[in-house]
Amino acid sequence: MNPARKGKKLTSILLFLLFLVISVFALFPLFAIVLGSLKPSTEILRFGLNLKLQPELLSLNNYSFLFTGDTDYFIWYKNSIVITIISTLSCLLLTSMVGYGLAVYNFKGKNVIFGLVLIVMMIPVEIIMLPLYKLTMSLGLMDTLLGAFLPFVVAPIPIFFFRQYASGLPKDLLDASRVDGCTEIGIYFRVMMPLMAPPFSSMAILQALGSWNNFLWPLIVLRSSENLTLPIGLSTLLTPYGNNYDVLIAGSVMAIFPVLILYIFFQRYFIEGMTAGGVKG
Repeated sequence: MNPARKGKKLTSILLFLLFLVISVFALFPLFAIVLGSLKPSTEILRFGLNLKLQPELLSLNNYSFLFTGDTDYFIWYKNSIVITIISTLSCLLLTSMVGYGLAVYNFKGKNVIFGLVLIVMMIPVEIIMLPLYKLTMSLGLMDTLLGAFLPFVVAPIPIFFFRQYASGLPKDLLDASRVDGCTEIGIYFRVMMPLMAPPFSSMAILQALGSWNNFLWPLIVLRSSENLTLPIGLSTLLTPYGNNYDVLIAGSVMAIFPVLILYIFFQRYFIEGMTAGGVKG
């Protein structure tokens, strides 16, 4: 065998083994939480989450309690799905249009607006919590699903990524579309938006994940049990009068599936969109 080919094959094997070891370590916590969701709370309180297989203790009682017990788990689940879908779609539409406009058109104050976007990216959300709270109260959106996501619909990070990616799109397509009589809105939706599939996919994953796991702002805005999102609802299972760790862990396992499904559908463009958003411009 050719020494160069032999060395290349050996490198491939070593890389495969390395990534296999990394994958095993990465999956350990997931395996532990799935195993813990099948155990009774007494076992979890005594030994915590561990990888010890005890077939005599494993059961689906915790999941059964989620479906039939005295909890609003499915209401919380539905609220999280509704908020995630609406906020993600709204964010992608609005921020992509802003980023596209900053990349393609030349107008007075363009660089100032983009500079403000960069400044907002550096401001921690906790600093603007109080003004957002007062604004939400004045709009009458307290304890509503709309108030739980509306203040964060137009986020600066997606604007930045869409702007960076759109800066690398061929401008000749714009002129050709205008010659054919297409309007500016039509150019965006019919020509440019299909070309921006990679940033749309990567931002869809990041925004959906952030919205699905968002805890602090919904905790401030939402009050009634029927309006709680999944992270807040699960946190109510831990009280000074009793901690339902078994149900909490089972509910957390169920909460993984939407994000996992989303990533499976959009992983094809995820790395491409993130890389392009970081180097173009």
